[in-house]
Amino acid sequence: MTVDVRAEQVLDPQPGRTAVPVRRRPRPLRRRLADTGRGYGFLLAALLCFGLFSWYPLVRGIMLAFQQDNFVTPPYWVGLDNFKHLFSDPLFVTAWKNTAEFTGLALLLGYALPFVVSVVLNELRHLRGFFRIAVYLPVILPPIVTVLLWQFFYDPGNGLFNQLLGSVGLPTSQWLQSPRMVMLSLVLVSTWANMGGATILYLAGLAAIPGDLYEAAELDGAGVWRRIWHVTLPQLRFLLIVLLLLQIIATMQVFIEPYQLTGTTDPNTITIIVLIYRYAFTVNQDFGLAAAMSVLLFVVLGAFSAIYLRLTRSAD
Repeated sequence: MTVDVRAEQVLDPQPGRTAVPVRRRPRPLRRRLADTGRGYGFLLAALLCFGLFSWYPLVRGIMLAFQQDNFVTPPYWVGLDNFKHLFSDPLFVTAWKNTAEFTGLALLLGYALPFVVSVVLNELRHLRGFFRIAVYLPVILPPIVTVLLWQFFYDPGNGLFNQLLGSVGLPTSQWLQSPRMVMLSLVLVSTWANMGGATILYLAGLAAIPGDLYEAAELDGAGVWRRIWHVTLPQLRFLLIVLLLLQIIATMQVFIEPYQLTGTTDPNTITIIVLIYRYAFTVNQDFGLAAAMSVLLFVVLGAFSAIYLRLTRSAD
């Protein structure tokens, strides 16, 4: 068996002397095989984790969408009957409308507000660390704790918001009972709880922008708004595109806020995930029907993501 002996050129630090080739002993075959085996072992562990916790549930959910199964009696195939039942359910259209309304309001508040807050925090010269921690603190709280806290704020009798309105002589509001206010109230909870993560990402992006660009803009006479429009936004374009897609995907799957604040029976706040919960655990107790609704949501979000990425890529 031939041994491949590799030679590398070692440069002598003294000028005028030629480089002397130094022969490096190859690693033993046994050690190379051991390193290769460890590498494939780590790869196999990753594949097993993905297969067990990602790919198998995905395939199992798609199969379940064509079955009727309550996890008590043996399941049986029903074909497209689950999807026909979905399209005939009047709550199906209601859930999609409510989810679209929640997503639209969340984009108006939850997408723009973190960017504005990050720009303001980036301009601060004092107590920057304190305000950054204060903005990110709601993200650390468990979601159910956040919702329970805002449930106290929204209480129509002794809630904090109505007490503040009453103290200044303004009329109180039925935050969760009014059909006109309930969706906005849910969006406020979601925005307050999740804006910290996006704000930190924007701050990291702002810190990476070269200061020379702002100095050149100032020398050209650009004010604050022109610097934001011509320097900040173009430099953060990729981050803005990615966070917009992630926020749309996340808000389309809203569940905790309507489930805890208004329940699963209020037609004004029934979202897609709440309807899936109703199909699986309360009204129908049919996991096949819930899986069919989940598959539809998966297809819609997947198609939207593909179109969105194609449009943003072509815009580059």
